[in-house]
Amino acid sequence: MNFLILAIIFVSLGIVSALFNYLLLRWTKTLGRKNEVNEGEIRWSDSYKPALGGISFYLVFLLALLAYFFQHDVDGNWMNEGETIGLILAVTVGFFAGLIDDAYNTVPWFKFLAQLSCGVLLVAFGLQIDFFGYYWADAALTVLWTISVMNSINMLDNMDGITTLTSISILTCAGVCALPLSNDTFFYTLICGGLVSGLFGFLIFNWNPSKIFMGDTGSQLLGALLAGVGIVFFWNNENIIESHGWFSKLAIVLCAFVVPIGDSLTVTINRLKRGQSPVVGGRDHTTHHLSYAGLSDRQVAYVLGGLMLLSILLIAGLHLIGEEFLTMYMAIIFLYAISAIAFLYSTTIWKKSRAVFEAHQAEKKS
Repeated sequence: MNFLILAIIFVSLGIVSALFNYLLLRWTKTLGRKNEVNEGEIRWSDSYKPALGGISFYLVFLLALLAYFFQHDVDGNWMNEGETIGLILAVTVGFFAGLIDDAYNTVPWFKFLAQLSCGVLLVAFGLQIDFFGYYWADAALTVLWTISVMNSINMLDNMDGITTLTSISILTCAGVCALPLSNDTFFYTLICGGLVSGLFGFLIFNWNPSKIFMGDTGSQLLGALLAGVGIVFFWNNENIIESHGWFSKLAIVLCAFVVPIGDSLTVTINRLKRGQSPVVGGRDHTTHHLSYAGLSDRQVAYVLGGLMLLSILLIAGLHLIGEEFLTMYMAIIFLYAISAIAFLYSTTIWKKSRAVFEAHQAEKKS
């Protein structure tokens, strides 16, 4: 398939996503509306809006699959590709688990079991991190990775446009790693490109001030997809990391997932220090602390978007660096990722943001 056909497919999927979300806004009045304060989830916005945007993601995902079958592999050979089936099943489980959670406000263990199931499905169908060289250790790491990514993406969905931009960034990094296009990576390229287009179509309505949220339907689907794509292009991509071992794998993973990893680490460390659970909702994320420091919601998106853009550019640079400089370049990527994560953590100890947060905490207790 040439680039022109790919471009037509991606543009078409973006238009479909935008139209579908527009129709959702026209047809929905109360169905799927948020911001009720549910256990395990607290959004930044106080307004009530439809949380059905994730449905458009699954629609785009299915349409991208159809495009793959019709344009690339109409003979059914894809049924022999276990990794492909595993990713499709994991994304589907994530979607329906999120849809049920949005509809019925399920208990936290339901979401955990769904995330666990997604990780097990990836392992069962051969989509597994190759890190330790021992099957069960790598299988356990894969399941832990999947749960962590799904939970991180879900918890990051607390401010207009943030999770959408984050997902676009990670999928773009994956697409960059997939270059040059080949039959081995074509399925993932089409899925990543299709979802990026769909996310841009959704971002039209999710940008601050948003008209629609993605809900758990969207964040759980994206979490499962990003976990699987991360394994293929960041953990196991021998074309990029080749013989540079575990350090290169960690550097690429940290760089591509710098915002969700930085946010999750920050929240986990601070909550454990306060004796609180790190897996429930709250207004103590890095996005919130940037707002406490005086930034508007859009400015928060610009700051995090800048970090994501740097990640994309650094990963794109891997295609330009010669083998003799690759080790040094990996060190630069690693230092950038650590610095970005440290910056995100530092937002919680800035004098102004900390004072506003502590005032909110005191008000909540009184």
